[in-house]
Amino acid sequence: MKYRIIPVTAFQQNCSLLVCERTGKAAVVDPGGDIDLIVNAIDKEKATLESVLLTHGHLDHIGATYELASLFNVPIVGPHRDDQFWIDMIAAQCQTFGFPVCHGFTPTRWLAHGDKVAVGEEVLEVLHCPGHTPGHVVYYHRQSQLAIVGDVLFRGSIGRTDFPKGDFHTLINSIKNNLWSLGEQVAFISGHGPMSTFGEEMRHNPYVGV
Repeated sequence: MKYRIIPVTAFQQNCSLLVCERTGKAAVVDPGGDIDLIVNAIDKEKATLESVLLTHGHLDHIGATYELASLFNVPIVGPHRDDQFWIDMIAAQCQTFGFPVCHGFTPTRWLAHGDKVAVGEEVLEVLHCPGHTPGHVVYYHRQSQLAIVGDVLFRGSIGRTDFPKGDFHTLINSIKNNLWSLGEQVAFISGHGPMSTFGEEMRHNPYVGV
């Protein structure tokens, strides 16, 4: 599976394009905005978009979801239903953060821990990792040992827990119980900033080091 990271919005959120190399089918994870950049990346990969995947309901991750899904007539998958209140607040989030008005939506499919999502012939495993938001999910591609973790974990840091229904201890438990068990060799794309590996964070991250 190929991937391309597309930083979008003023928050430089890492939108990800995942492409099944055998079929050319693709998914976009967390299209927060700047839809022209996302469409351009799809065109450069000569990929066929088949779904939009969401890790959680914060605006910088979902802002262009309705527009992109409508443009390509594809389903919206994720996050966990516990983030519905964030998606329902999309207009208020736009006003708070000074974003252009974004169109509301309801995901085609909510996800739960243990679910699987197809990208062409590739399979992503779904891990429910609450704490940053209550409905946050992580996507894990076992074959390539790659995880798309949204705002759960960053290189040298973790997601904020001071937003509504965030919880620090829940987030720490999500990382240690759901992510570390996948192995030190797993590389991850976070919602912001550079990539890292779980092993690197186990050894050096001051919040969740073992």
